[in-house]
Amino acid sequence: MSVFGGVEGGATHSTLVLFNEKSEALTTVEGPGTNLFQIGMDETCHRISEMICQALKNLGLPQETTLQSLGLSLSGCEVEETNKELGEKLMKLHPKLVKEVPQVCSDTVGSLLTASEKGGVVLIAGTGSNSLLVNPDGTIARCGGWGHLLGDEGGAWWISQLAMKVWFDDEDNLNKAPYPTTKVAEVIKTYFNVQDRFGLLTYCYDKFEKDHFAGACKSLAESAAAQDPLSQWIFTEAGKVLAKHIVALSSSMPTSLHKSLSVVCIGSVWKSWTHLKTGFVSELTASAPMIKSFQLLQLKVPMATGACYLAAKDQIVKKYQENTEVFYSQ
Repeated sequence: MSVFGGVEGGATHSTLVLFNEKSEALTTVEGPGTNLFQIGMDETCHRISEMICQALKNLGLPQETTLQSLGLSLSGCEVEETNKELGEKLMKLHPKLVKEVPQVCSDTVGSLLTASEKGGVVLIAGTGSNSLLVNPDGTIARCGGWGHLLGDEGGAWWISQLAMKVWFDDEDNLNKAPYPTTKVAEVIKTYFNVQDRFGLLTYCYDKFEKDHFAGACKSLAESAAAQDPLSQWIFTEAGKVLAKHIVALSSSMPTSLHKSLSVVCIGSVWKSWTHLKTGFVSELTASAPMIKSFQLLQLKVPMATGACYLAAKDQIVKKYQENTEVFYSQ
């Protein structure tokens, strides 16, 4: 049996998937973060090796088993020179681990390659936001991914911050909110367990934690589902700015993608699609009329699948349609 591997790695956790040549998943292993700029190249290689060893153990295969190929789709792997160096370093430090590491790319590229080989967009809306266009000829374009101080529009942090800002400005009579702020204020105070606006300052500054701050988004989504008009307006605005990522990339797309564009949607904010939909669709159709049709996809398999496909090339069966589910099309 030939074994092929793919790793999708972020700053906090990573996923390894092993497949056979029929693209049947053999095992999946979760591991720590593999962002080389945070932990260094040697430690990144070590963590990947440890995940592969665990996967072989899960399968009851000898630790001496050598993978046919390994694709790496990792956070921070944006520069080709660095990507090549990482692949070579892994082969040097662990020469019996894998026969070849032919492809190293960013985690966003791997996400798209799990869904299609014909190109499209990856649109991330988790704690933060980011987008990547991969054209059929392999050329790419990016929009976003600059973190919460310079970007993250439409991500959970941005939604939480917008809700708080609209409430604060309304109370200060600086900018009046489009709808009453009573429910949003209640949701925010309850989530952070504070009595008033002053109690929030510590969570905004000296005790700021991005993930915790972004967590208020879930409560705001529940408020939107309960028909609070300001909460619904906030998610409509989030839908608009997420669509603007695609609008920004549209000028870099070929005609084939204008005719039919696939968008792979990653991140927990997409669970609130019902509330994002109005803003997203209206913004995209109004600002990018050259895009005649589009479909939004969710992955049904680990994002590491795309990394495996990329590295294995024609040695493995690629089941794109089975890997995705369309949740909206127009």
